[in-house]
Amino acid sequence: MIKETERDRRHQDAVCVNESKLNHKWYHNIKYLITGILFGILFVKAEVISWFRIQEMFRLQSFHMYGIIGSAVLVGIISVTLIKKFKVKTIYGEPITFTPKKFNKGQIYGGLIFGFGWAITGACPGPLFAQIGTGALAVSITLLSAVAGTWVYGYFRDKLPH
Repeated sequence: MIKETERDRRHQDAVCVNESKLNHKWYHNIKYLITGILFGILFVKAEVISWFRIQEMFRLQSFHMYGIIGSAVLVGIISVTLIKKFKVKTIYGEPITFTPKKFNKGQIYGGLIFGFGWAITGACPGPLFAQIGTGALAVSITLLSAVAGTWVYGYFRDKLPH
């Protein structure tokens, strides 16, 4: 029997495809902290993290969130197209690769669970920290639940349809 390597098991994980081989000092990552803080401020100012805005979206009462999400999807499509067309590299000269992924029914289940959680709690994983930062400490329960869900997924990952 052939022993399965970690890379084989995680073939669908982007970290194995575009994993950087560069090693930087800890302070080199401060730019990502600053970017995250600015992104959080932008989310707060645009009311993307507002529970009321999220509820309006799920009740089909407002276009606000659909416009933001649609804009993000459009920017993503254009960016990926340009990266592929011009063979853009990272700022450190490393290649960026896109691997085709096979569709499977597990993505439907995961999407439904994610959507229900988003509708019920009024938060998706990205803005949780910004919501906590604005003083909505009840969102800490949502954050802990998201972490617990990630652990449960990791535990059952090998048994789930991929």
